[in-house]
Amino acid sequence: MILTVTLNAAVDLTYRVPSLTPHSSHRVREVIERPGGKGLNVSRVLAALGLATTATGFTGGDTGRELRGLLAQTPGVTDALVPVAGRTRRTVGVVDEGSGDTTQLNEPGPHISAEEWETFLGTYRELLHAGPAPSGERTEAVALCGSLPPGVPVGAYAALVREARTAGVPVLLDTSGEPLRRGIAARPDMVKPNAHELAGITGTTEPLRAARAAQRRGSRAVAASLGEDGMLLVTQDGAWSAAVPERLSGNPTGAGDSAVAGLLSGLSEGLPWPDRLARAVALSAATVRAHAAGEFDTETYARLLPEVRVKPLTTP
Repeated sequence: MILTVTLNAAVDLTYRVPSLTPHSSHRVREVIERPGGKGLNVSRVLAALGLATTATGFTGGDTGRELRGLLAQTPGVTDALVPVAGRTRRTVGVVDEGSGDTTQLNEPGPHISAEEWETFLGTYRELLHAGPAPSGERTEAVALCGSLPPGVPVGAYAALVREARTAGVPVLLDTSGEPLRRGIAARPDMVKPNAHELAGITGTTEPLRAARAAQRRGSRAVAASLGEDGMLLVTQDGAWSAAVPERLSGNPTGAGDSAVAGLLSGLSEGLPWPDRLARAVALSAATVRAHAAGEFDTETYARLLPEVRVKPLTTP
């Protein structure tokens, strides 16, 4: 079982409009509601790939109940979310069908009290060691994903990384800014920033140098999303880059989360690093062609996976 942590979960709304024009009214063609937040997106993609996954984090209020209802309709995902007093946020993505661009609007999350944080830590430790009832299946990997809601300590991910290491569970961290900086110092097995996030914590804009710098700061492996240029992977066994052979138009929201799912599914199956990278890149690209984050176009994925170009790299 793969555990995902979404501390700032959301109900994710996607609006599709013919053309997005500032200062004007719009007629929405389609509204899509999904469980949202980076870790929940990862769980949904893992479940679509046929892997057992459990999702934890915080949920509260009317929006939280709606989130849990949506999650209950997602086959293969076990709900281990922790109730809180505050209201779960909403995220809104407005897709301009004319240009293919997406405008994202993210509400703030609920304020998390010290007592609620301690309750979550207890749940997290139980999941790391035993998995959810009734299966009791052991957790084989954990993904810590997304932003921190108000009230959660800035070093929260560092603490969660250390808990996973103590339990002997491989841990992947996907966040940004100071939580990422502190989380790397706790020595996760992998981090997955984008190029901008990686530059922000290392001070260098050259992706391979920045990934090596992040390694020196504590992460055993670094997978950096490079947008349309694919992905860079640096490990203790080598370094590679990968990209799909064509440019795809669509909604890129959630593409990085699908990449995380690809890396974790490859870990679960014991694939070599280059094969894990190829899967991550193909899933990420196939997500651009899907209707919403946490999904991927299966035909696009099947077509692109054998065409992904993986190249070995040397340190600059």
